[in-house]
Amino acid sequence: MAMMENELTANPRGRSREKESKLVFILKDLKKNKYIYIMLLPVLAYYGVFHYAPMYGLQIAFKDFSPGLGIWGSEWIGFQHFIEFFNGFYFWRLIKNTLLINIYELLFAFPAAIILALLLNEIRSNMFKRIVQTISYLPHFISIVVVVGMMVDFLARDGLINQLLVIFGFESIAFLREPEWFRFLFVSSGVWQGIGWGSIIYLAAMANIDPTLYEAAKMDGAGRWKQTLHITLPGIMPTIIILLILNMGSMLSVGSEKVLLMYNPSTYSTADVISTYVYRKGILEASYSYTAAVGLFNSVISFILIVSANSISKRFSENKLW
Repeated sequence: MAMMENELTANPRGRSREKESKLVFILKDLKKNKYIYIMLLPVLAYYGVFHYAPMYGLQIAFKDFSPGLGIWGSEWIGFQHFIEFFNGFYFWRLIKNTLLINIYELLFAFPAAIILALLLNEIRSNMFKRIVQTISYLPHFISIVVVVGMMVDFLARDGLINQLLVIFGFESIAFLREPEWFRFLFVSSGVWQGIGWGSIIYLAAMANIDPTLYEAAKMDGAGRWKQTLHITLPGIMPTIIILLILNMGSMLSVGSEKVLLMYNPSTYSTADVISTYVYRKGILEASYSYTAAVGLFNSVISFILIVSANSISKRFSENKLW
């Protein structure tokens, strides 16, 4: 094998023939699967138009952008917006709030879907299993606006939760106006809304585990717990690792929609995250260049995190995203 590689590198004709064979293979594959590639074109067009083309505007992060002058006419100012953000009063608060919310979701929401999938996998009654799955899936299809509206009604001073607290002898709490409650409410409502839907992918991974492994484990005297520990969990571990890597890539990203609906000036100290700060500065205050710099910083850090997580996984296991 090594001799063949040396011959190819030493012989330009060999390299050109190899390139020609690859080109012929690609052309044959395009001709054979042309309809599949045609179906792929709208997806490529979507990502090209809405995800890659807007990257042209990232240069305003390094400019004093003025809509009247346009992108090319605006003055270059280098890293001034980045320095302003790093030295700003809200920098560490935004980083802290964003990281803490994502860490709490990683600690509670991420394993919750795995635990539910493991529990559903142990149910032997198909009817009961379908009922539980349907009930757990339903919250995913409820709009975030409706979910936050339900929270506002239930957690109001005269809402159901406070009425129950008063009945049991406790004082009523202004849940949505006290900063220390925001992260708990945000994460717990997210767990309730996404646990059922998140378990689907793990249940699909469990369905691909070889049933003979469970039969062999039963013959060796392994109970349900040991079967789960030594067969089910290792069987879905590649899926867990891939999803964990993807979640690591969004450690500095919190959806602004739910936070904007839930927070208010009294909870800014724990609720204000990078995405809501970008919304306020960019949309409400029209600081387009500054918020482009903040968004670019967020994207670069997210890219570094996902690459680092993938590299660590590749080093210590065979599971990786690429």
